[in-house]
Amino acid sequence: MDKQLDNRLQTRNIKPTAMRQLVLQVLSEQKTAISLPELESKFENADRSTLYRTLKTFEERKLIHSIDDGTGALKYAVCHEKCDCHPEDLHVHFYCIKCKNTYCLTDIPVPEINLPVDFDLESINIVVKGVCANCNI
Repeated sequence: MDKQLDNRLQTRNIKPTAMRQLVLQVLSEQKTAISLPELESKFENADRSTLYRTLKTFEERKLIHSIDDGTGALKYAVCHEKCDCHPEDLHVHFYCIKCKNTYCLTDIPVPEINLPVDFDLESINIVVKGVCANCNI
């Protein structure tokens, strides 16, 4: 296991079990966000509920974030090292209508939202849909 990935688990107070290490390694290798079924396909003998619980633990501890890109299946991507998933850490996502991949556009922050008094912002989900650079070739 890559020491850097192991350190990421520890800094988020996540016990580094073998399965958690493997899941984080697979997620870290992805260029796009992936769904639970896509993650399952990368593990022949893994139990779906174990993978789901691992993803939920990672999300609760702000190691990954989930993306609702409108396809009906949540997708998951690794957060930046210093991300705490506060509104100021959030970014825009891009869903390609051709290849069906979802990309984190980390250089494009979500716009500031000024809510009425007594409204508390928890999260923002901005998904831009179109054709990605790979499909536009």
